[in-house]
Amino acid sequence: MRGAVIHAPGDVRFETLDDPKILKPTDAIIRTAVTCVCGSDLWPYRGLEPTGEPHPMGHEYVGIVEETGGAVTSVEPGQFVVGSFATSDNTCANCRNGIQSNCLDREFMSTCQAEYVRIPNAHGTLVATEGVPGEEFWPGLLAVSDVMGTGWWAAEAAEVKPGSSAVVVGDGAVGLCAVIAAKEMGAERIIAMSRHESRRRLAREFGATDIVTERGDEGVARVKDLTGGIGADAVLECVGTAQAMLQALGSARPGGDVGFVGVPHEVQVDGQELFHSHVGLRGGPAPVRRYLPDLIDRVLSGRIDPGRVFDLTLPLEQVAEGYKAMDERRAMHWHGAAPNRLMVHLAINESDADRDVVHWLTPVTDEEYATAPPRT
Repeated sequence: MRGAVIHAPGDVRFETLDDPKILKPTDAIIRTAVTCVCGSDLWPYRGLEPTGEPHPMGHEYVGIVEETGGAVTSVEPGQFVVGSFATSDNTCANCRNGIQSNCLDREFMSTCQAEYVRIPNAHGTLVATEGVPGEEFWPGLLAVSDVMGTGWWAAEAAEVKPGSSAVVVGDGAVGLCAVIAAKEMGAERIIAMSRHESRRRLAREFGATDIVTERGDEGVARVKDLTGGIGADAVLECVGTAQAMLQALGSARPGGDVGFVGVPHEVQVDGQELFHSHVGLRGGPAPVRRYLPDLIDRVLSGRIDPGRVFDLTLPLEQVAEGYKAMDERRAMHWHGAAPNRLMVHLAINESDADRDVVHWLTPVTDEEYATAPPRT
C-alpha cells in the first residue's frame, strides 16, 4: 500500500509501505475512505516537535472494514466505520467511566494518512453505520472522528448548559466545532473569538451569537461587557497556547468553567490565581468514542454539518502538497480519500500562535491569509 511518511521538518513523502496485518485478535484492517491532515500534524512538520526516524502520519479516519481479528464481534468486513484517534477496549474502568481516551489499553492512532490502516482495539473503537453513507456525508463523519468529538468534549468539560453563556477561544476546526457543540447543548449566548473573516462567517452560521476580535485584556473586557460584567459561564479553549489559556481563564466568571482541549504547548497556570478565581479547569484528550453514536446520527440526519471545516480536496498521493498548503495557509484543513482524495481543514490556526506571519493575536483579512508566505 501507499501512505504518508514524515522524514524531517517540511519533508512528507507518499511512499510504498508494508500492508497492515492483524497483530492481535482485537485488531481490524480498514480501507481508508477519507483521511486528513490535522493542525497538530503541523507541529513536527514545522520542526516544533522532534521527528526522529521517518514514520507514518495521521490520526483521523473513516473507512470500510477489510478484515477483523478473531475477538472482534462489533464490526465485520464490508461495513463503513468511524473511529477515534485514541483506541479503547470500551470495557476497562476508565472506559466505563466515559473516558475512553484514557483507556488502560489505549493506543493513539498515527498511521491513518494511508490507503489501509490497522485499528487496535477495533472491537471497542469502531462504530459502524447502517450501510455505506453517501459521499456527501464523509467529510462530516471524518470530522466526528476527531475535531467534532473534541469540540463536543470542550463544551462538556466547560459545563455548557441550556441557557448558559459560552466563549470559544480559537477559530480553527476544533474551535468551530466547539461552536456547533455549544449550540447543540443549548447555550443561549455563544461568543466566538475570531479575527479571520471567513471563520467569523462560519462561526455565525454554526451558531455564534457574538464575535470578539479583541485579545488580551481588551478581549477579556469585551467578553465581560457581553456577559453582565462578570464573564461567561463556560469557556472552551481550543488552541493550546499560553496566550489562549490566559484568555480563557480571564473570560470565565467566578464559578464558571474552562474546558481546555488544545494540546498544551508551553502552557503554565498560576495556582494562586486559579485558586482565587473560583474558575474550574478541566480538559485532556477527547473521549471521542463515547460521543460517536450520537454524533454520527446528528451528521447523517443533517442536524449538524461539521464537514464544512474542510476546504481543500486533493488526491491522497498529493499528501505532501496538502501539508504544504496548510503550512502556507493556502488551505485550512486537508482531507482525502484513498486512493483518490484528501482534504485540509481549519485546524491550522490552532497550532499557529508561534509563527511570525499570521499570529493568533494578529488580525488578518482573507486576502492576507491566502497570500501569506511560508515560514522560513
